[in-house]
Amino acid sequence: MTFQPRMQNRIEGFFVLGGLRRRNWNGITADLWDVECAPYAGGYYVARDPRLFILLDHRGRGRPSVKLSPKSFGSPQERRESPISYIPADMDLWVDITEVQYVRHLDIHFNADVVSRRLMEDIDPRKLKNPQLLFFDQRVMALAELIAAEIVNPAPLHDLYGDGLALALVIDVLKMMKTPPRKRGSLASWQLRRATDFITANSMRNIRLQELADLTGLSQSHFSHSFKASTGMAPHEWQMNARLDRAKELLLADDQPLTSVAAEAGFSDQAHFTRAFRKHVGTTPARWKKARQA
Repeated sequence: MTFQPRMQNRIEGFFVLGGLRRRNWNGITADLWDVECAPYAGGYYVARDPRLFILLDHRGRGRPSVKLSPKSFGSPQERRESPISYIPADMDLWVDITEVQYVRHLDIHFNADVVSRRLMEDIDPRKLKNPQLLFFDQRVMALAELIAAEIVNPAPLHDLYGDGLALALVIDVLKMMKTPPRKRGSLASWQLRRATDFITANSMRNIRLQELADLTGLSQSHFSHSFKASTGMAPHEWQMNARLDRAKELLLADDQPLTSVAAEAGFSDQAHFTRAFRKHVGTTPARWKKARQA
């Protein structure tokens, strides 16, 4: 999957040497920049996706200054002490550069949803939203140097090489720990959440098994087996419970007739609704409502 970063900036004083050098991998894009700087250079950047800014080299007496707003006090970026910044999606970052003649840096943008699917688990939203500015990590810098070398390699190695380096860097920066193994045959957490959310949102209509299988990237038989292993019930039973939960809300909300409740909850008619309610709840809708009101 080719991923194109979505970014806006307003900058001045930079002169790109050799043009942009870019590599696209599965959900990750890496840009390598070599730029000359005017006596003053800087501006702001904001991206729709999370990204990493890694300073690989700079020359001059000054240091780039990184800050979160144009009027805030900036912090100097040092190649040996603070070369790495993780910037969450939609967060502004401002940079001022004086007395620096040359800068080389690596920008790595990634699609969090694609990376989550590849890892078969969700990325902690708190880690995605928490900025990490101006830090040093020897392992991350080693990966960044390898990625930069691969970008400029006139005969790049197999895509899986650069892809693996970039994915490893993202995992390292976000400190993603391996989740405990799930029981055999069950769905991954992201697959189960995606399926159950879809069932809840569409419980009033007939949901085809193929729709749920497509959402999780599985065959129909594999999905059906794994869903039951995860929840203890078949997908259609989960949908029935969702309809009954909706019916209970309607029964307690007002005094509309059972025919209306049945229709709004996705049942074909009142008789179908009553049979399903008695089978799963153990009593009729009218008696259940009366007991709750009492």
